[in-house]
Amino acid sequence: MTQLIVDHRPFLMLAGELHNSSSSSLEYMKPEWRELAKMGLNTVLTPISWELVEPTEGKYDFSLVDGLLAQAREQHLHIVFLWLAAWKNGMSGYPPVWVKEDLRRFPRAMEDGNPTPILSSFSPALREEDSRAFNALMEHIRIVDAQDHTVLMMQVENEVGVLGASRDHSQVADQAFASHVPTELMRYLVDHRESLNQELRVLWELNGAKSEGTWTEVFGDSARADEIFMAWQYARYVQAVAAAGKRAYAIPMYANAWLGGGDTPPGNYPSGGPQPRVLDVWKAAGTALDMQSPDLYAADFGDWCSRYNRPDNPLFIPETNSGSAGAANVFYAVGEQSALGFSPFGIDSGLRGDDSPNAQIAARSRAELGSSYEILAELMPELASAQVQGKVHGFVLDKGHPAADFVLDGVSVHIRLDEIFGHQAENGYGLILEEQLNTFLGAGKGFRVSFTPRDSDVSRIGLASVVEGHFELGVWVAGRHLNGDEDDQGNAWRFDQRQVHIERATIYHY
Repeated sequence: MTQLIVDHRPFLMLAGELHNSSSSSLEYMKPEWRELAKMGLNTVLTPISWELVEPTEGKYDFSLVDGLLAQAREQHLHIVFLWLAAWKNGMSGYPPVWVKEDLRRFPRAMEDGNPTPILSSFSPALREEDSRAFNALMEHIRIVDAQDHTVLMMQVENEVGVLGASRDHSQVADQAFASHVPTELMRYLVDHRESLNQELRVLWELNGAKSEGTWTEVFGDSARADEIFMAWQYARYVQAVAAAGKRAYAIPMYANAWLGGGDTPPGNYPSGGPQPRVLDVWKAAGTALDMQSPDLYAADFGDWCSRYNRPDNPLFIPETNSGSAGAANVFYAVGEQSALGFSPFGIDSGLRGDDSPNAQIAARSRAELGSSYEILAELMPELASAQVQGKVHGFVLDKGHPAADFVLDGVSVHIRLDEIFGHQAENGYGLILEEQLNTFLGAGKGFRVSFTPRDSDVSRIGLASVVEGHFELGVWVAGRHLNGDEDDQGNAWRFDQRQVHIERATIYHY
């Protein structure tokens, strides 16, 4: 598995992403940072746009970057910068005006013979200028931050792809689509055939698994073929920009995806972005990006996580829901899928002190997420070690999915929604990690744990002790020793619904 290492130690990004325009003003952000730190965040994802970095061609202004770094450092927070350049959410709202107005140098994607609001990924000049600006930004960050390591990673562009159509229909795009699939992509498909995404492999094989040919000859004449074509084009572009940045300062970089589930046609979501079905196309396009990451708002959270958590693609979730959903899902993401980080969007909603109903809802949402972050921060060293050893599991439970089972060091662990005196919890979430033989740490709420032996020679497993507590600077501080009603007379290790907490359980065999 893969971990993010910061100053020689594993680091889990307990993060939040700002609204798109918040960080465009240092004055606006000044009172926000203290509140963000109070939430239990250790990292903030914040946009930095091309139009503000290079408002005039060839003349850079990094004052906003320097100001954001200074403000973050005051609160001991890290930053992941989101490079909003040629595209954001499939559209082109963040390039400088000198790019937007020059259609000769920087043409648009075309649909029905008309230019769209989307800059063309087929423009060599656009890729060159975008890469040059990103290289300059990364060179500046290297100079001002190489010692502090405030900036952990960079997101390159945002949710790229063609919206409103399955592909660009400009003359240059049509010519490329009628040409042969590039040799680099075909070689990758052949060499990685057994490990390809199942959808991509099936589509390729249904069309004869050819090793050369035009896009329609290799992938068929469909919107899915269009999506693969655009994925290659966007991936080559974004990989080039990332490579230019890494030449200046080689910190981790990723691209994010607006997800399109099921049979949703490409174009209803940005066609060509790093969806699971085209992740291999993005991998074939280059190695400058360290991962592709899902903006994950879908209900089937675990399934989407597993599609992105691959041996060649560590999981990072740069956008997702906050509130009760986020408070639960973060345990699954880091416990079950070894996520590098978790970052609900719009984390600064309602921070400015009004008493409106929406602000109150946002405050409750932050409080729920903050409780989970506080517990995970306490567990950080133990969790990092357990991830490497494969000795941790996370879960989210509800009435539709009330149980989870797994094995830790020869012991079967059974997780169920908590129930006491005939009352069952509506939901529950958490993680269990094996601290050492017969000793486990658990964190979360609304669930109960029981153990059975895998060895048939041993008949039963009992609870030797259950102790609530917390960690201070990595040292366990014990609280109450629980028995009786708190652990159902010793029949189960219980985490009630009232609040997220940590407990340590020791088991014995009899």
